[in-house]
Amino acid sequence: MECDMSERESELCDTCTEKQPVRILLSSLLRRKMLPKSSFLISATPETFEKMEGRVECTNVKIVTGFNESNIKMYFRSLFQDKTKTQEIFSLVKENQQLFTVCQVPVLCWMVATCLKKEIEKGRDLVSVCRRTTSLYTTHIFNLFIPQSAQYPSKESQAQLQSLCSLAAEGMWTDTFVFGEEALRRNGIMDSDIPTLLDVRILEKSKKSEKSYIFLHPSIQEVCAAIFYLLKSHMDHPSQDVKSIEALIFTFLKKVKVQWIFFGSFIFGLLHESEQKKLEAFFGHQLSQEIKRQLYQCLETISGNEELQEQVDGMKLFYCLFEMDDEAFLAQAMNCMEQINFVAKDYSDVIVAAHCLQHCSTLKKLSLSTQNVLSEGQEHSYTEKLLMCWHHMCSVLISSKDIYILQVKNTNLNETASLVLYSHLMYPSCTLKALVVNNVTFLCDNRLFFELIQNQCLQHLDLNLTFLSHGDVKLLCDVLSQEECNIEKLMVAACNLSPDDCKVFASVLISSKMLKHLNLSSNNLDKGISSLSKALCHPDCVLKNLVLVNCSLSEQCWDYLSEVLRRNKTLNHLDISSNDLKDEGLKVLCGALSLPDSVLKSLSVRYCLITTSGCQDLAEVLRKNQNLRNLQVSNNKIEDAGVKLLCDAIKHPNCHLENIGLEACALTGACCEDLASAFTHCKTLWGINLQENALDHSGLIVLFEALKQQQCTLHVLGLRITDFDKETQELLMAEEEKNPHLSILSSV
Repeated sequence: MECDMSERESELCDTCTEKQPVRILLSSLLRRKMLPKSSFLISATPETFEKMEGRVECTNVKIVTGFNESNIKMYFRSLFQDKTKTQEIFSLVKENQQLFTVCQVPVLCWMVATCLKKEIEKGRDLVSVCRRTTSLYTTHIFNLFIPQSAQYPSKESQAQLQSLCSLAAEGMWTDTFVFGEEALRRNGIMDSDIPTLLDVRILEKSKKSEKSYIFLHPSIQEVCAAIFYLLKSHMDHPSQDVKSIEALIFTFLKKVKVQWIFFGSFIFGLLHESEQKKLEAFFGHQLSQEIKRQLYQCLETISGNEELQEQVDGMKLFYCLFEMDDEAFLAQAMNCMEQINFVAKDYSDVIVAAHCLQHCSTLKKLSLSTQNVLSEGQEHSYTEKLLMCWHHMCSVLISSKDIYILQVKNTNLNETASLVLYSHLMYPSCTLKALVVNNVTFLCDNRLFFELIQNQCLQHLDLNLTFLSHGDVKLLCDVLSQEECNIEKLMVAACNLSPDDCKVFASVLISSKMLKHLNLSSNNLDKGISSLSKALCHPDCVLKNLVLVNCSLSEQCWDYLSEVLRRNKTLNHLDISSNDLKDEGLKVLCGALSLPDSVLKSLSVRYCLITTSGCQDLAEVLRKNQNLRNLQVSNNKIEDAGVKLLCDAIKHPNCHLENIGLEACALTGACCEDLASAFTHCKTLWGINLQENALDHSGLIVLFEALKQQQCTLHVLGLRITDFDKETQELLMAEEEKNPHLSILSSV
């Protein structure tokens, strides 16, 4: 499905008579913008569904897992008559969890069983065939092209497989899985070859049209595509769509193409010595060793680029290295990585992750999720192996001496797994500075968790989305109040906190000399604000940043917070976005912020139902408060008249504002004259966000004229270039190119 549903709401259409690109029509249907009462049956791989999940309104999700263990065993029994031999083969396959997972797909179960049967008939060792998933796939494919009585393939068979691999590579890069006759011929497959390819069951006729074909399974297409890269350079391919091995690896590791499940890992797997020998024996010539060097260069490139490391999917990298089965290369590769982010969704993932992580010693940041794999309810036969793997995964906290950030997210840990993690975190050589635990359930005594955060190295604790009972909050605050606790930043957003919990946090605000940042967002705290405010007014409170986004704050809260702004001399940043502040509440706060001794440097009031009227009070603050540096008013309908009030105030000599957010404020091109005037008069303003406003071409010309002026200090302009027509896009790009000090950013 060539539709990733990444389109913005404004791009969608609500009528089926409107002429639109297919991707827009599909997105509009699936996101219920068009024909909202219609129903659809969507079949998707887990990876594709994961990408779609947040964008499609699903009422019923059915996960079809294929064969279970008894089904697989039953199929093996039907193929192998000897019960003892069947059990031996089944046990061998089950030992390789990745191969066993492949057998859940019925057609691949047939492939595995058939391949092993042929190997037995040839008197070969099954252990080497089942060593890795790659080895079984290549064994199966080569067997298809070598007659039972022969030792080597014919020249014709070599050419047929080479052409198939070329076809497969083209399909991977063009997202093609159904091939017409033209594609087959372009890659060297003649009409006379087709009956043979159908007969050996590497291709099948497609149901889409009479003369179109598909590989037996997408994974077989993937391994054939991988073989192409071992035989030829992408430069030799008849299609320019086929990219280099470097582009392939980066595309795979970054999950740019979610339909690539095994492609990259097969490339690595084919570099194992035994696979190289099989390839050389089949095709009759020695293979270049250049690819192994290219793969290592890719990993070195990732190593030297922090942004690339953040984009790499850790599980994809782990599977690549696992398939390669080269301990020396694995150690080299893992020590290229300073940060890894991965999600282990099943037993197989945990095995592979553990295998790789225990070879890592240079890690600085680790983010992981094991979902429900380590929760209660696992089969007894897996429990011991799982815990051993979990132990190996956690050992990276000790083996990597410089690791300073650990994030565990979307995870349920049973008691034993929790204790394994705790034991590693409490190890004397573990010097984590930041611990992030998001949406995690520890199925054990939480007291142990709060004991481990007494680690004197720990400065940042993020518990967002993790349920905290009132008892948990008390335990947490007991630790925070201790003199030896060095936590400076605490995040407890969306933790199901209540107003009563505010009283407990209030005591910490007075007793802790270290806590500087507190985020209580997305908790219903309304009546608890009075307790917090009293603590914030206490002379012993040293808090600098307070975030209360979406805390259901009501009218009475603004008086309490106003008093805080009057009396607290350490608070630099206050974020009360997504609360019903309105103009009336804003007026109360601005009364305090307008005082000459106000110390607040940053105020965020996004999504607060502020109108033009509220801008009068904000303007008064800008004229009188010489400390305010950052003001975020985005997503309020202040309109052009409101911006005029703010711009007039920004020009005042007392205003030292550096950054202002005006995203989605119902602005038009008419306000650009006022903005331009502010740009040229304010000597401190360096950043402004104007995204999602109806600014027109002529208005932007006015802005850019101001930006050219020598006295203009602005160098960050928030605008999403794709929101404009072609002419305006060209203007934006040209102006950014001409002005070396200006950056036009789509996210500010």
